[in-house]
Amino acid sequence: MEKEPGLRFSISATTRPRRPTEKEGHDYFFVAAQEFERMAQAGEFLEYATVFDNRYATPRKPVETALAAGQDLILEIDWQGARQVREALPESQSIFILPPTRAALEERLRSRGTDTDAVIQRRLRDAVTDMGHWKEFDYVVVNDAFDEAVEALRAIVAGRGEKWRAGRKALGPVVAALLA
Repeated sequence: MEKEPGLRFSISATTRPRRPTEKEGHDYFFVAAQEFERMAQAGEFLEYATVFDNRYATPRKPVETALAAGQDLILEIDWQGARQVREALPESQSIFILPPTRAALEERLRSRGTDTDAVIQRRLRDAVTDMGHWKEFDYVVVNDAFDEAVEALRAIVAGRGEKWRAGRKALGPVVAALLA
């Protein structure tokens, strides 16, 4: 986001508790489960899903407003939400970000210091299923070296992303190891 000031970040809604470092309306819109369900039934979300026992969604109105103004948005969502967005906005581009290894994923989750060991273990178990949806995306970036991953994302956003297309053969060994 720092390197591409023209991009906007879509703020998701969630039913999960706010972490001490998070700010309402900046990191997420924190809503009660009952209000979330009301909003979902009223069609106020572009997409929504249950992830790790919490509900997450992309509010529809800010996305529609930004797109009408010609702005590009980044939605940080899982495969379930991405599937819904592709259906609602077929012109959208989707990027799946993979860790280089499962060990790296575990180390990153632990280094955040925000989850219990039980939550981390569940996330690691669920991650295998989640990573299995990589083929549904237009592009796949392996976040091995952060600066290289950022440059790959910038190239994709700029329309120069052929090197990171999801169907490329170089992904085979990485994905096989992640899903084993």
